[in-house]
Amino acid sequence: MKKLVFATNNQHKVDEIRYLLGSVCDICSLADLDFTGDIPENQTALEGNALEKARFVYKKFGLPCFADDTGLEIDALGGEPGVFSARYAGEEKNSLSNIEKVLTKMHDIDNRRARFRCVIALIIDCNEHIFEGAISGEILRLPVGDFGFGYDSVFKADGYDVSFAQMTLAEKSKISHRGKALEKLMDFLKKSFPLQKKQ
Repeated sequence: MKKLVFATNNQHKVDEIRYLLGSVCDICSLADLDFTGDIPENQTALEGNALEKARFVYKKFGLPCFADDTGLEIDALGGEPGVFSARYAGEEKNSLSNIEKVLTKMHDIDNRRARFRCVIALIIDCNEHIFEGAISGEILRLPVGDFGFGYDSVFKADGYDVSFAQMTLAEKSKISHRGKALEKLMDFLKKSFPLQKKQ
């Protein structure tokens, strides 16, 4: 079966991607390729980071691949943490510390509006393609829920009464920013580069 490499070392992301794209193509993680090194993320925009990561992996392995970069953009913080979401509280990329920093900065702020945005860069047959998904909501005052990862426990999507961390993977994937971007990627793969389905 033809492989499509997901350029990430984040197992939570791999699980979400395999759940959504597993029936369309064979998702191969960097761990499956025995690669555990760092992938460059030196750009100042989500689109730039996604492309940089995809280009790095494509050049290294020569396989069709895609990478995503996701940011939480909070209105009252001028769009922060944005492209720095994963390392908002430091290069160790600790989710609890990131959440604590966000909640501390927003302690006395009533405007809780925010959005998650995901950009996926696909490189296949030397051609680059970009897909984007977003979802709006608000930042909760305290973390709630045990599922998900990142900022899921403090983000509540518009129209829902629970945080992302209170949703199952199936529930979250139907509405999430990553799910929307992946739906566009999946449609593109089906139409333009059909891959053999799993039996």
